[in-house]
Amino acid sequence: MHILKKAKPNILVIGDLMIDHYLWGSCERISPEAPVQVVDIAKETTVLGGAGNVINNLNALGSQVSVCSVIGSDDNGDELISMLQSIGVDSSNIITQKGRKTSKKSRVIAVSQQILRYDKESKDDISIESVEKILQSIKKSVSSYDMIILSDYGKGVLRDELCRGVIELANESNVKVLVDPKGSDFSKYRGAYLLTPNKKEAILATGIDIKDEESLTKALLKLKDECDLGISLITLSEDGIATYDDKLELFPTVAKEVFDVTGAGDTVIASIAFALSAGKSIQETAAFANLAAGVVVGKIGSATVTLNEIEEYEASLHKSTSDAHIKSFSEIDAIVKRSRLNGKKVVFTNGCFDILHVGHVKYLQIAKSFGDILIVGLNSDESVSRLKGPTRPVNIAEDRAYLLAALEAVDFVVPFSEDTPYELIKMIAPDVLVKGGDYEGKEVIGTEFASKLKLVDFVDGKSTTKTIEKIQGSTC
Repeated sequence: MHILKKAKPNILVIGDLMIDHYLWGSCERISPEAPVQVVDIAKETTVLGGAGNVINNLNALGSQVSVCSVIGSDDNGDELISMLQSIGVDSSNIITQKGRKTSKKSRVIAVSQQILRYDKESKDDISIESVEKILQSIKKSVSSYDMIILSDYGKGVLRDELCRGVIELANESNVKVLVDPKGSDFSKYRGAYLLTPNKKEAILATGIDIKDEESLTKALLKLKDECDLGISLITLSEDGIATYDDKLELFPTVAKEVFDVTGAGDTVIASIAFALSAGKSIQETAAFANLAAGVVVGKIGSATVTLNEIEEYEASLHKSTSDAHIKSFSEIDAIVKRSRLNGKKVVFTNGCFDILHVGHVKYLQIAKSFGDILIVGLNSDESVSRLKGPTRPVNIAEDRAYLLAALEAVDFVVPFSEDTPYELIKMIAPDVLVKGGDYEGKEVIGTEFASKLKLVDFVDGKSTTKTIEKIQGSTC
């Protein structure tokens, strides 16, 4: 993840842009004019849809994004350009075509349910003149891109001539093209580096009923051969991602909760493009895309995902390295804020944890049971020495933090240099503050910032001091 956080690839998205428009309200009566519901609109929201959702995902990951498309010369087109400019996306390669309608999909939602959707758009192929303008524009800048994405929503922008022209220009400049395909005929994508069809799309395109690994392999090989792909890939929904380079490889999904799969395909192709641009292997890329999809399906509506969210999600699955769980004050502040927005209960405890033993582990397991996220404040070496004496700590802070972070019960470790974690507790304002049972009747630092205090008894006979005494006794 560290390498990905440094990456800022320049990625071009070409495809069908649209505006997703939402009318939110309540419904309490039926119209006297007709047997239809009357919705009292409370608010309106708009977000980028179609290829625009791919752009949003790339932008959230930290990419530099440019876009190329064809829209109408209308109010919706002006609104769409404004939305792109507001997030810093280069829209200079967007062409307006006379007589074309910019896509806008309006949804009426009441009591969290979609009541009605109405669309205003053109679905005919763009003109050959528009194709030529796009290709001329891309020819001048193609070598400046790290990756090109073709996001096909079947609205006419990615007609055959444009797809073939873009792929030819990109291949001449050794720029990979990734395609989120549409329809049953993938021939116009021939020469792309990889496609991201889902299982249903792959079945339609290959005519192979995918029902086991053998048929999956045949479908992947057919796509690879007929479309002349660098790597063949099929997304398998809850079963993850399958790829074929020189052999079949399966990457299981890592979604914990699925609330909405809207836009998950956009997240997958955006994360694949981002990771490949950063130099990751296809195996690392597929794993990264699965993590990104796991985050986004846990959200409502077309959503995006950030690298920090992916890192936190990976940490929650306990599939990351220990150092990914060790955070600074500023990092844990951002994590806590995001966690609260997602309704998570934050638990905090602290200590020296010099020589990790079973008493520590059981204490932390109980602490974690009080909420969703356990944050452990860890005394620095200097503060341990001030509290425990000049012969302590036995283990340096870096080692203590790494061991704590490896525990399943611990979500994050935050080292602090003061004698008490007062400032850290003040910043986190935990839902539950946990201390040892020996604090019964005593003042506990930071309780004024916590919603609740819990005292947990230690395991009898288990302590760092007793462990040290035993070691010293055995060496006498």
